[in-house]
Amino acid sequence: MAFQYPGRAATLPDAMRRTRPVIEQPPLLTVRRTFPRPTPDQIAALTGAQTGHVADALGGRAALSHRIKPIDPGTAAFCGVALTCHAGPGDILATIAAFEIAEPGDVFVIATDDCMTVAAAGDILIGMAKNRGAAAFITDGCVRDIAGIRAFGLPCFAAGVTPDSPNCAGPGSVGFPVHLGGRAISSGDVVIGDADGIVVVPLERIDEAIAGIAKVREAEKGVIARVEAGLDRPDFLAHHIAGDRTRWID
Repeated sequence: MAFQYPGRAATLPDAMRRTRPVIEQPPLLTVRRTFPRPTPDQIAALTGAQTGHVADALGGRAALSHRIKPIDPGTAAFCGVALTCHAGPGDILATIAAFEIAEPGDVFVIATDDCMTVAAAGDILIGMAKNRGAAAFITDGCVRDIAGIRAFGLPCFAAGVTPDSPNCAGPGSVGFPVHLGGRAISSGDVVIGDADGIVVVPLERIDEAIAGIAKVREAEKGVIARVEAGLDRPDFLAHHIAGDRTRWID
């Protein structure tokens, strides 16, 4: 219905009164119910990988922002499939809608546009996520009810903690790409976490990551053995300080 100024409805042309709004109101929720997923064998191959090894396998750039930290470092390890949700600042309607399509092993990835004023979830919602079979819960916003979250034992990462509660009004979306922690994440990507942080493996790079992790593990195994045997400086240091490329000041 067209907007009518108080007391002036009779003076507006009939055509104007019948005009629909130029900008349609968005739906409260937009949910993508299906998306490509990694195979069980791919998930199994990535399960247990250290986040540092994954980052190295992908060229050293795979981690989310350091701001997003585990609520309990003792229960931070996980590997699962991203289920993305753009809840927006201060709202949880889309997050709740994500439960309708969540599958066991999914990681709730909740983008709030870095909202730090209210909690994006509390212990009840995260407990439900665990009951749903989720592998973890991640948000670029805040959470609350820390004691309860720790008691449920589901890996939970957030950028902060606040007791204040969100709205549940929308709009929001589920299953579409989001930007969170400095990276683009799509539903179907693999998300891996531990006490060091979180890394994301894009769906199309999973096989590359699996092959790279094996090489990184083998290389580190040899170096660690040498450190345990007494190695006290990197081998490549000699190359960098040789000749006239280094200036020594006495």
